Amino acid sequence: MHVIADYSNEHHRTAVIALWETVFGYETAHNTPALAIDKKLAVNDGLFFVALAGDEVVGTVLAGYDGHRGWLYSVAVHPAHRRRGLGARLVHHAENALTGRGCMKINLQIVSTNESVKTFYEALGYSTEPRISMGKRIESNIAMPRG
Repeated sequence: MHVIADYSNEHHRTAVIALWETVFGYETAHNTPALAIDKKLAVNDGLFFVALAGDEVVGTVLAGYDGHRGWLYSVAVHPAHRRRGLGARLVHHAENALTGRGCMKINLQIVSTNESVKTFYEALGYSTEPRISMGKRIESNIAMPRG
């Protein structure tokens, strides 16, 4: 059985980095796992969750909330633990945390060509909206991760 818990220690850090490298792979510095973890922990909002099988981190979800909209990031499940509902449980856990803070709408972004992830989120009630996603990297805030 999987338990969903708050991210809380150095063991989680090491395991999350390994999981994200396995699940996502990374091509740009602003997405490196160590930097993403450091930036999320600096916010200290209690919206970083891990799924555990015993002591092993097998899933993650990060959420964000700005007082109006919530966001889901880094929903990841280790390939050996997929197709058991864990991804859906992680999303619902984050949704509940956001809803409890008064969040009115939850957004997420996926790569447009990733049909299996699109299908996953559609099954959870998410739909494609007529929006254009734009981004701007702030290079001065993209530092080398600590480990």
